[in-house]
Amino acid sequence: MTLAIGVGCRKNCPGGAIETLIRRAILRAGCAEAPAAIYAHAAKNGEPGLFIAAERLGLPLVFLPPQLLQEASPRAETRSVKVEALFGLPSLAETAALAGAGAGSRLVLARISAAGASCAIASTDPQ
Repeated sequence: MTLAIGVGCRKNCPGGAIETLIRRAILRAGCAEAPAAIYAHAAKNGEPGLFIAAERLGLPLVFLPPQLLQEASPRAETRSVKVEALFGLPSLAETAALAGAGAGSRLVLARISAAGASCAIASTDPQ
């Protein structure tokens, strides 16, 4: 099983805010297994908060190309008008989680948001 955390954030979102949201998402999803990594859109590669959160959580941070996120977009459950306008995707967090978990993955936790960040969790577990 692969468990993937997808994250989206506003410019200069603090690492502590992203870390707190990820921890809350893991608790809310009831994920007993450890996540494989944190996944984000390649356009977010310059966001220091993502690197800080990944380091504090002890998880790899993987930036995905837009094409992979686009391929996962039909499986997203929520939509953000702003994200659609900026990136052409329904949700950065959900598409990153789904793309990170791989083909056939499903959302374990749809997007939650707080303090300028959003987070979703996807898994390949058929459940």
